[in-house]
Amino acid sequence: MRALFNNGGFVQRQRHGHLTLQVLSQNHPAAPLAKEPFCTWSQRVGYFNLSGLQVAEVHQYLRPDGTIGLSGDPGPKMVLDHGVEYYADDFV
Repeated sequence: MRALFNNGGFVQRQRHGHLTLQVLSQNHPAAPLAKEPFCTWSQRVGYFNLSGLQVAEVHQYLRPDGTIGLSGDPGPKMVLDHGVEYYADDFV
């Protein structure tokens, strides 16, 4: 899943204005479980093309300082590649 996401250049395409982001859901994780700073958001974020089609979905921990927690990268949960949707095994 990560290879599809990385090879698709989703983060770079968003940075260059070719994709938009939308927070689909967010909440504060239980601090001992996530081991992230207070006020970190657990987020599901959708990546959308300019036609409004969702082409990827990730989970990330957005820290108060704007950085991404844990690995430092969003964790892909769904990627649309050549018309086929691929889902991570742990996606719910």
